Amino acid sequence: MPPINNANETVGSADSIFNKFKEHSISEFFKKNKQMLGYSGLAHSMVTIVHEYVTNSLDACEEAGILPEITVSIKDAGENKYWISIEDNGPGIPKKYIGKALATILAGTKFNSYKQQRGQQGIGAAGCTLFSSMTTGKPIHIESTTLNESYACDLSINTIDNTPVVSNMSDINHSGTGLKVEGVFGEIKYERGDRGVYEYLKRTALVNPHCQIAFIDPESEKYIFTRSINAIPKKPKEVKPHPLGLSINDIIEFSQVSQEKKISTFLQNSFTRVSPKKIEELRKVCNIDFDKPPSEINWDDAEMLINAFKKIDWIAPDASSLSILGKSQIKTTVLNILNPEYISVTERKPKVFYGGIPFIIESAIAIGGNAGKKTEDNDYTSNIMRFANKVPLLFDAGSCAITEAVKKVSWKRYDIDLEKQPVSIMVNMSSIYIPYSGVGKESIQQDQSIVNEIKFALMDCAREMHHYLKNKERDKIEMSKYKSIIKYVDHLSSDLAFITDMDRGMIKEKLSTLVESHYIKKKDIEETDSGESGEQVI
Repeated sequence: MPPINNANETVGSADSIFNKFKEHSISEFFKKNKQMLGYSGLAHSMVTIVHEYVTNSLDACEEAGILPEITVSIKDAGENKYWISIEDNGPGIPKKYIGKALATILAGTKFNSYKQQRGQQGIGAAGCTLFSSMTTGKPIHIESTTLNESYACDLSINTIDNTPVVSNMSDINHSGTGLKVEGVFGEIKYERGDRGVYEYLKRTALVNPHCQIAFIDPESEKYIFTRSINAIPKKPKEVKPHPLGLSINDIIEFSQVSQEKKISTFLQNSFTRVSPKKIEELRKVCNIDFDKPPSEINWDDAEMLINAFKKIDWIAPDASSLSILGKSQIKTTVLNILNPEYISVTERKPKVFYGGIPFIIESAIAIGGNAGKKTEDNDYTSNIMRFANKVPLLFDAGSCAITEAVKKVSWKRYDIDLEKQPVSIMVNMSSIYIPYSGVGKESIQQDQSIVNEIKFALMDCAREMHHYLKNKERDKIEMSKYKSIIKYVDHLSSDLAFITDMDRGMIKEKLSTLVESHYIKKKDIEETDSGESGEQVI
């Protein structure tokens, strides 16, 4: 054994170790960690590709004020290999931006935009380009038409320095505007089920009723998810962060770039809901000089401000930056999907989580009809439909804040059994920034403020559902009593007519009216029990 004190023979020097030190690009990182982008299984990877391009198309169309028309086509190209094409009628991408938009990781228009959008990281579409190159060695093909130009090209990524490789650029003739992306992708598989492309597009269409989606599957079957609303959702506006939810570091970062001369004006102009009156309230609970420049704010000052924010009352955050579904649309959506016996819907007021970012939780609970899932024993169990910014979340349910919130509700106190009843739960979170638990964007981070807000929304729905179920049970009891009494009316009418020598029909009519006046809901209950109405109770 070599002498342990001989460093040259037993231990490598620091210089020799760090000679191997190398800086890697973000593209190289995701090339080795593609599961972080949502490419973690054959079926999951296919849905991820469709998801990234479809959400980009929806955002682009809405930003341009265009009613979206999207066509998704998939063809078998070999074992676990498919040709995928997504085409839209959006504004297109100018030639000079195509490489940055679709072939550069962490580049885009959305990351610093303080308003709600489906995409937010600048990874998704570029990640698809990377995945195509990784699994087939081929670039993706682009056809883009804007108001000023129409061209086609091929795109790939140089992973060494995260730069786009644009090739075969040519001008084309194309009417209208729009973007078409197509390519061959490997290590994917088309499946028809709760976690497949068809289900993803179906749910996307249902929560985006202004969009029309055409889908051609690998067997050349064509499905049209038709537009049901000819109005584009109100465009979200950019807003400033809300004081509640800010961290000490947030205050420091904002203060260092501020051009204001006083902390008081810095707070009013950098954050929403901060008025001169609020500044006066803060002065009373915060021992700092509000007249000094914000550039002089240190860590202790920022910490005092954060604590002071929590001591005064604030107006709810500005919701103009958000584009929610709305109670009416949720009812329409759930009724279209499930045709339930009853549905309860809740829309919560705006709240904030870390960073002062506003969010709104909408939820619905449906029972009966096609709600829930059928088990192998033909029994029922619950079904949870998760959405974030009107985008379906089909995977990673176990780590999602929505799933966690569902677990925290004491359902039995509301007479709801998620393991035995046909119950469906729908939750949509709308926010400027969805805190996904991974860049694959399939589950919402379990931030406590978000979990609690989802829980409260579900409890609101559950209370209404409990009221309906109690009334239904009471009506059944009332109907049972009514049936027990009404069956004697005919016999009693005959006996009274014989005794009094009065008209039997008149006696029966009066007795029936008397019984029915006591059980005023009799007719409604009869229709429900017989299934004649077939209508959803809203």
